[in-house]
Amino acid sequence: MHSYYREHARHYVSVDCVIFGLHEGKLNILLIKRRMMPGRDKWSLMGGFVEQGESLDDAAKRVLHQLTGLENVYMDQVGAFGDVDRDPGARVISVAYCALLNFDDQDHQRVTDNNARWVALDEMPELFFDHPRIVEKALEYLRQQLHRKPLVFQFLPELFTLSQLQGVYEAVLGEKLDKRNFRKRVTELYDLEKTDMIDKSSSKRGASLYKFII
Repeated sequence: MHSYYREHARHYVSVDCVIFGLHEGKLNILLIKRRMMPGRDKWSLMGGFVEQGESLDDAAKRVLHQLTGLENVYMDQVGAFGDVDRDPGARVISVAYCALLNFDDQDHQRVTDNNARWVALDEMPELFFDHPRIVEKALEYLRQQLHRKPLVFQFLPELFTLSQLQGVYEAVLGEKLDKRNFRKRVTELYDLEKTDMIDKSSSKRGASLYKFII
């Protein structure tokens, strides 16, 4: 190793995964109860150290799979967190990732078997480390991305009503939206195709089903 590198301190690098899902009109987050110290039996995000020869993206995918059983989950990088005292065990710099999942498509028994649990965001328990701050930043990122790219459609089934789409926006933004203005806006933002199918689960008249044009 070159002497230049030996002259500088070395730090641990970890990844933390913030996984959101929509359930019964509420934004949920996937948490895990820690099995090791520090923070044993406390709730936290899914996290772990980056291994030798492993990229940050690969580390995030591996950690999520090992701790929850979830795989093939697309995640965006949210940011880095490096406060000196953020981890009581050692100096650890964490890179956070954010993912959006369709709650109904998940294997919930597999998640439970891995000591993880879905929790409504407004009922989130106290989290260990600086994880509340990471969740706040991830939610801020999610809200920004709603208007920039179609991440929101990962919350929805392949066919959906405009009311379902509005419900996703309201859950993520945490506010009620005007129906007429919302529908005008989303048709400007996204390429939506109205199908011939009708969803009658919410009324006798039913509502048209749409799909996203990739």
